[in-house]
Amino acid sequence: MMVNKKYIHIGIFAAFAFLLVSCTYSYQNKVMADATNLTMVGQYSLASEKHLVQDYPPIDTDLNINVVVEIPAGTNAKWEVDKTSGNLKWDFKKGKPRVVSYLAYVGNYGMVPGTISSKESGGDGDPLDVIVLGPAIPRGSVVKARLIGVLKLLDKGEQDDKLIAVLPDSPLGKVSNLKMLKSEFNGITNIIEVWFSNYKGPGMMVSEGFEDVDQAWKILDAAISAYKRS
Repeated sequence: MMVNKKYIHIGIFAAFAFLLVSCTYSYQNKVMADATNLTMVGQYSLASEKHLVQDYPPIDTDLNINVVVEIPAGTNAKWEVDKTSGNLKWDFKKGKPRVVSYLAYVGNYGMVPGTISSKESGGDGDPLDVIVLGPAIPRGSVVKARLIGVLKLLDKGEQDDKLIAVLPDSPLGKVSNLKMLKSEFNGITNIIEVWFSNYKGPGMMVSEGFEDVDQAWKILDAAISAYKRS
């Protein structure tokens, strides 16, 4: 019997939503810095005590990556770090604060400080994007995460890779690479690829597939070097 792929995708997202909700617990008490270090400036900006691009290292002494959470898992408002001020701002599109017109983000979305996806290497000139799997974390938090792989994406011809990481003290925390993620948490990579391939609309994002943790580290190292040269 043929099964409509649309319903397969809906079922996958529903299962992941349940996993996300069931995993949301007191991890928020373990972050390096949380939203209490931010001050609301008007309706659309959060001022940080530290510059969120410049004042945090990309990697800690335990070889975890630092991630600034711009969009908590389960939300749709498109916030991002302003590279000049180092503050968080709600992105505007056509004069209105941007809300992604799709299912909510399937993980905590953010960026790695002290990095640049350089235009010379085909990137967009912004810090590296990363999706952190695990419980929802407040916007503006800076969390330690374990890098496990990368989803290769093209956005209007520009390389728009999404690093994939897990929160060490979460139910996914034992995962160290994509092979392990696929074998022990079946379906999550499918969810990530389907979501990022479609959230901007049909044909806007082109997936080039996943690469494992070694390639993810090469991409990260190149982005750190590009930032140091800038």
